[in-house]
Amino acid sequence: MEPKQIRQGYLVKKGTVLNSWKVVWVVLSDDGVEFYKKKTDSSPKGMIPLKGTNLISPCQDYSKRTLVFKLTTAKSQDHYFQATHLDDREVWIKDIKRAITCLQGGKRFARKSTRRSIRLPSTVNLSELYTLMKDQDTGVKELTMEKEKKTFTHCFPGSTVIDWLVSNGRVRNRQEGLMLGTGLLNEGFLQPAGELSKRAAEGAAESALLDQVEALYYFADSGFVCEGYSSDEDVLVKEEFRGAIIKQGCLLKQGHRRKNWKVRKFILRDDPAYLHYYDPAKGEDEPLGSIHLRASVVTAVDYVPDAKKYDVDGNLFEIITSDETQYFLQAATVEERKDWIKAIHTVSKSGK
Repeated sequence: MEPKQIRQGYLVKKGTVLNSWKVVWVVLSDDGVEFYKKKTDSSPKGMIPLKGTNLISPCQDYSKRTLVFKLTTAKSQDHYFQATHLDDREVWIKDIKRAITCLQGGKRFARKSTRRSIRLPSTVNLSELYTLMKDQDTGVKELTMEKEKKTFTHCFPGSTVIDWLVSNGRVRNRQEGLMLGTGLLNEGFLQPAGELSKRAAEGAAESALLDQVEALYYFADSGFVCEGYSSDEDVLVKEEFRGAIIKQGCLLKQGHRRKNWKVRKFILRDDPAYLHYYDPAKGEDEPLGSIHLRASVVTAVDYVPDAKKYDVDGNLFEIITSDETQYFLQAATVEERKDWIKAIHTVSKSGK
């Protein structure tokens, strides 16, 4: 019986021989994880059997990389993967956990909710809660704060998190708020900023999140956290990075010079309307480039006239900016292409 495919998409993987991290196309089935050098390859570069495999997430083995998870096989082989954004990691983790559980119980894969290790109630959905907390009007307010001669932008105190949870009826008291806040921290939705909150997060205490004004945190994919600047330095955030993140994920992009295709992580921001792209294997410190979307045109296309060095197999779309610069991109699926076109079109009309 052929293995059932559960999920597929781009992830960054650490090499098993070399320590380099590279983007791979990953296919999760009900009995294993296959990874390919390119999406169009007919045979995988490697396969990880899920029987007897242990999943660790979040994985802290590489402190300079976020959103990493580890698969350790029955033969004690470690495989490290890195998602490009928080929601992406969440869906991969849930499906891999479920596949392992079903395999151990001799059952066929079927999605259902999983509970966190801190015994949160079954009615709690951390992903939905995180979205509500990030709401610009009714969520937790991000601030610029100075602590220990450092300036932190887009951060907030731990006490503010608890205040929000209590005032919005998500918990009955501050003790329950600490448990829920710790769940958000453990799952990577919140990140510690500053020595006080980092020490607590790395410690063995039951409540890793601190209900204190001095303990600072930030949203995992806020995109704007500036840390480590002394208080007498100017902290400058480029205007194009100030917009709210509307959508993010991996796409294939055609280069302007060599016309070859490479996987890039894209972050779409609104007001101002920009699409920044990064090398997903190297992180998000500095984008490789940006596309100003104000008054741009985005359309689906069937082919790219001068495509080279890559077997482009559909799901293509084109962005033409106001200065008539063309960008050709490829999504993994028809539905994904539709979502990106819709989001870019909306931002191009509303963002400045």
